[in-house]
Amino acid sequence: MKNTIQKLMTLLTFAILFSSCSSKKKDPEWHYLFDGSSFEGWRAYNGEEMPPGWKIIDSTLTFKTEQILEQDYNYKGSRDIIYGAEMFDNFELYVEWKIPVGGNSGIFYHVQEGYAGMPEVAPEYQLIDDQNYASIHDIVSYNISMGFENPSQLHPLQKTAADYAMHPVTESKKELNPPGNWNASKIIFSPEQVEHWLNGKKVLSFVPWSEDWYLKKNSGKWENAPDYGTFKTGYIGFQDHGSDLWFRNIKIKRR
Repeated sequence: MKNTIQKLMTLLTFAILFSSCSSKKKDPEWHYLFDGSSFEGWRAYNGEEMPPGWKIIDSTLTFKTEQILEQDYNYKGSRDIIYGAEMFDNFELYVEWKIPVGGNSGIFYHVQEGYAGMPEVAPEYQLIDDQNYASIHDIVSYNISMGFENPSQLHPLQKTAADYAMHPVTESKKELNPPGNWNASKIIFSPEQVEHWLNGKKVLSFVPWSEDWYLKKNSGKWENAPDYGTFKTGYIGFQDHGSDLWFRNIKIKRR
């Protein structure tokens, strides 16, 4: 009897463990762009290999300035990176990220190569230290050139989760974790609507290629970038803006 009970308990424990593991299986609709162990699929924008400064640390795609070696100082290629294995048109992209105090980066989509840089051609989901960036970096001259009021402060078009230089977020819906802490971002793209999500909340939506979209494009930062945002498919990319960066759980599914 005792042995029978022990066997039943063992089978019950196995069933619970199996059920738990099964419930944690990855959704087959999601395609993971980074597996936590290799740079497979990743490379520099307009390049063949990963640029200096990027490493995999604790299963996290990591950029640190201290990881740039002396022999890499003369590197002339782009320091921005793309997932160059395949292009995506309509998609849902999920990324977890963190930046240091004063940090700055961005998530790009519909990236096409052959340009001076990703911002010239691809829309950007802005990542930045909203609270401290302007007090650490000199942004006054640039913001004056853009005609922004209060040039010593970040403009709404420059803040985290904005469609950079195009559409600001609804600040009342935004919950941004401070530098050094993880945040979760999601971009949903379709020709009917683009959505920006931050930490589980939708903070921005707009219609790409609409009359309003072209008005913003042709009267602001991108008026002299004729191909900006016009491609309907392309690579996913991350921007190296000179600060440490951490990315994990990078996944996408087609829509």
